Amino acid sequence: MQNTITHWINGEHITSERTLPVTNPADGTTIRQVADGDRHTVQIAIEAAQAAFPAWRDTPPTKRAQVMYRFKALLERDAERLVQLISEEHGKTLEDAMGELRRGIENVEYACGVPELIKGEYSHNVGPSIDAWSNFQPLGVVAGITPFNFPAMVPLWMYPMAIACGNTFILKPSEKDPSAAMAVAELLEEAGLPRGVINVVHGGRECVEALLDAPEVKAVSFVGSTPIAESIYTRGAASGKRVQALGGAKNHAVVLPDADIENAANTLMGAAYGSAGERCMAISVAVCVGDGTAERLIESMQPKIAALKIGPGTEKGLDMGALVTAEHRDKVLGYIEYGLQEGAKLVADGRGLVVPGHEDGYFVGGCLFDKVTPEMRIYREEIFGPVLCIVRVDSLDEAIALTNAHEYGNGTCLFTRDGEAARRFADAIEVGMVGINVPLPVPVAYHSFGGWKRSLFGDLHAYGPDAVRFYTRRKAISQRWPSSFETSQAEFSFPS
Repeated sequence: MQNTITHWINGEHITSERTLPVTNPADGTTIRQVADGDRHTVQIAIEAAQAAFPAWRDTPPTKRAQVMYRFKALLERDAERLVQLISEEHGKTLEDAMGELRRGIENVEYACGVPELIKGEYSHNVGPSIDAWSNFQPLGVVAGITPFNFPAMVPLWMYPMAIACGNTFILKPSEKDPSAAMAVAELLEEAGLPRGVINVVHGGRECVEALLDAPEVKAVSFVGSTPIAESIYTRGAASGKRVQALGGAKNHAVVLPDADIENAANTLMGAAYGSAGERCMAISVAVCVGDGTAERLIESMQPKIAALKIGPGTEKGLDMGALVTAEHRDKVLGYIEYGLQEGAKLVADGRGLVVPGHEDGYFVGGCLFDKVTPEMRIYREEIFGPVLCIVRVDSLDEAIALTNAHEYGNGTCLFTRDGEAARRFADAIEVGMVGINVPLPVPVAYHSFGGWKRSLFGDLHAYGPDAVRFYTRRKAISQRWPSSFETSQAEFSFPS
């Protein structure tokens, strides 16, 4: 990988005078620089995307799908290289990075079916000699702003379907770990995508605001924290854009007394501590129902937390890597202090973890709090780190009410052997993605991903069927060809 990561505009590498450092979270060293774009950079990308749009819009959907088929094959060919880049800059383990990439590839597979997905509807003889049909047409130039925690997968939630539907795309990936997003996007040229259809611009707030303000950009998709998601939705909508902004989460796992505690503990380990908790679908609250449930869960989890294999993500066989930056590590450590100050009991303490040979890495071990209450900051706010909070309640109804009262509604799950309780939970819970004995209920590519309440701003969820609606607009056509001997009469009442 080049030492300075450039922008990718109209099939060419474009530099900027300013750069930002990209660090390796496992040792804190700067491993490369990334170009720091500005409004002028964004405008160049917009002009390239605008110029490429007419020809790409008119390209038959089957030919667009063929590009996606080749793109999928290239992603599989280069998987090991891409996974190495993800792990090197983000800190997650190689196995976790491979899982991320595979879920991204699933979305490319779904986009390969675009001829079927956008073919529209047809009705014959809706009136005398009148036929009617509708079709889905691309919007034009669209953009995606993606987070650091899934540098390959989340971009692949967006631009495969956007491009397959006939749009041109500008990607603004996270400046913290941009290499994987850049490498994946470049593979599209090898797959035969015309220049200018995909463009990658790096940078911070200035680039984001330029995309939101530009009238040429018709839609923006964003994934990140709730305060930023709400700001992006408000600003983008005010400038007339279609906006989809996925925000934060505080995902609850409800554990009933009849649950298989050992199985719940094993799955919660991955759900809470996988990727060091830097997932919007991570379980960060375990709601233990009834007497003794919390004690049994803690007894099962404590030795598992102590046995976590933690180190640089680029080494194989690890459970958890480093947090993405020193600033984020310090933020997570600050939340642990808040929890102690507010009276929660820290039954597993991951602070002070030192990985031999990587003393300057951004590591925090697995943390487990008991006796957390809804008033505490560690319950109310998204920590985005390897911290699991246990809240105790007396009944399933209380657990449902607790979950529903939280401002976030991204994901949740229930551990139980009781089918009636599971059905009641699935019906009553006010959360967008629900698992029953499945702790990370991330929908597959042919369903759509998204939360409720302050976890999503916008009407449509990410990828799957909703992506087709987000990246297209419906046109309805009614057509009549009267015969040569037929004469129409003027009608002044509304047609029916």
